[in-house]
Amino acid sequence: MKQISTDIVIVGAGLAGLYTALNIDSSKRIDVIVKESLIDTNSNLAQGGIAGELDFVRENLDAHIEDTMKAGSYLNNAEAVEILVTEAGDNIKRLMAFKVDFDRDNEGKILLTKEGGHSTRRILHSGGDSTGKDIMFALKQECYSRDNIHIHENMMAIDLIYSDNTCFGVSCLNKTNEIIDFIAKNTVLATGGIGNIYGSTTNSSVATADAIGMAFRAGVNIEKMEFIQFHPTAFHKGNGVHRQKFLISEAVRGEGAYLINSEKERFMNKYSDLLELAPRDKVSQAIYREMYDTWTDHVYLDTRHMSTNYLEKRFPTIFRTLKREGLTMGKDLISVSPVQHFNVGGIKVDVDGKTNMDCLYANGECASNGVHGANRLASNSLLECVVFGNRIAIDINKQITEKVNFDSKLTSFSSYQYNYKPIKKKLGTIMDEYVGIVRTKDGLNFAKNEVEKIESNLEKYPNNSKYYFEALNMVQTALLIINSAITRKESIGCHYRIN
Repeated sequence: MKQISTDIVIVGAGLAGLYTALNIDSSKRIDVIVKESLIDTNSNLAQGGIAGELDFVRENLDAHIEDTMKAGSYLNNAEAVEILVTEAGDNIKRLMAFKVDFDRDNEGKILLTKEGGHSTRRILHSGGDSTGKDIMFALKQECYSRDNIHIHENMMAIDLIYSDNTCFGVSCLNKTNEIIDFIAKNTVLATGGIGNIYGSTTNSSVATADAIGMAFRAGVNIEKMEFIQFHPTAFHKGNGVHRQKFLISEAVRGEGAYLINSEKERFMNKYSDLLELAPRDKVSQAIYREMYDTWTDHVYLDTRHMSTNYLEKRFPTIFRTLKREGLTMGKDLISVSPVQHFNVGGIKVDVDGKTNMDCLYANGECASNGVHGANRLASNSLLECVVFGNRIAIDINKQITEKVNFDSKLTSFSSYQYNYKPIKKKLGTIMDEYVGIVRTKDGLNFAKNEVEKIESNLEKYPNNSKYYFEALNMVQTALLIINSAITRKESIGCHYRIN
């Protein structure tokens, strides 16, 4: 077993991880753990944009705060929302300083779009619909230029190193299954989402709830796991294959697209005065109802009243992807259905990213400071990563910490190679069926019993492979979601129970 001593270890290389790293003082050594490659992140897939007011105009800030609170059914942490909105401008300008080029008009003015739940246009975007990809490219280049940032690809964090409620780093597996311990003064968890717990998701294949699983096993507080957001408009091929689904950005509806049912009728007027631009929980639940009432597995996104030339320019990635499927935006109806998209809850943190374990922070989708309430407002996720990543960096920069010495004693595992794919597939089927957009008491209890059986079976075959730890993280986190959903009897936000 090998040990590497460092000042800060950051687990995850999406926006939450890299932006935190870039704001930590350059005198500190930072090691970034990347499970696969730097392009394999949910941040890289983000299309719509980043919400925020560049100028400190109180009226505009208050409107963003109200939209965020309303989308979250007012279950939000008001302090976190105030921080998110008021610190947005400075952090977005810092992204620009890192050479992120947001889209502008011919006169150089930043173009803004509108998405579900927003009362006005306040969302910056890049490359039309490749905001995440463009931001991540700029941040990766900046990281490569920093001598103090060391990036370790193809390395999976498997467990926290801790004692007496203090975190001393993280144990990892490299691609040859060798255990490497990173002993650190501070540890930041930023592994992103939990999407692959579900059979269908918009998430990257690396989103297997790794941070939440590790934190749970270490006794770190986890909260609000019942709140799983489903994106209303993932492209629906109708072939029933369980895999990553291509997301069609909410910004398409923000620019004027409609939703219609199998009868070719608009339906959102039955569910919300905001129509197609209602918050995601409301739109997903409405689509679910329309599909149920019409015995279909999809609805349609209708752009036929819009200019094909405009759509190709405004949404080049979506346009090209649909073209490969034989569909032309502006001419053809696009089959869509809701799929798992975002984990609203997570590792409980304060507004500086601190967990209940000393020297351990969390940021981004794996963390929960209450900013999203019961449902996230569109395009607040990238903003969350930068605002609270900066606050973590500020907190770490204030510290004067001596070198940490710690001898970890990770349990050895069998080298027996077990096939965990059937476990993951069965888990995904259960979660899709019983822990989806609409939940019932009986369905949740059935899911709990079935996933507990999977967990019991999994415990019989531990080994030192990333596939085992992914399966372990997924199963344990699935049970956190199910148990939280059972506990919350009321329907609120993206937790909807029909009994």
